[in-house]
Amino acid sequence: MVDSRLTADNTSVRRRRACLLCGRRFTTYERYEKLPVVVVKRDGRSDPFERQKLVDGVLKACKKRPVSYEQIEKLATDVEQRIQDNGFLEIPARMVGEYVLDVLAGLDKVAYMRYASVLKDFEDLDSFSDEIKKLERLKSDQ
Repeated sequence: MVDSRLTADNTSVRRRRACLLCGRRFTTYERYEKLPVVVVKRDGRSDPFERQKLVDGVLKACKKRPVSYEQIEKLATDVEQRIQDNGFLEIPARMVGEYVLDVLAGLDKVAYMRYASVLKDFEDLDSFSDEIKKLERLKSDQ
């Protein structure tokens, strides 16, 4: 190998190489390949992970809240990165939702409760109350 460096956009590695037999030089590009992740729903169905579905759900939770689209995009990027970092090819939808809640807890408490109520399928006021207490504990731990 003659030379190795990141490309300008940091998405791949550019390598200059020389053939050991003929001495000719050539360039290769190595990119990190993201494996497709499948989200397993509560009922057992599987769907490919779609970032836009995640963004749409968070947009609904953040409706009429002081949360910018850029913040939602960053949340989606953070959650997507966390999913990729786990290395799972299949991930329960509930776990994806928990990742979203982790970020929403620091972003907007009302949006957090809206998202949690759908994710956790609250059936009564006690469920809401328990989740609010959990959120308050998270706030005091920070």
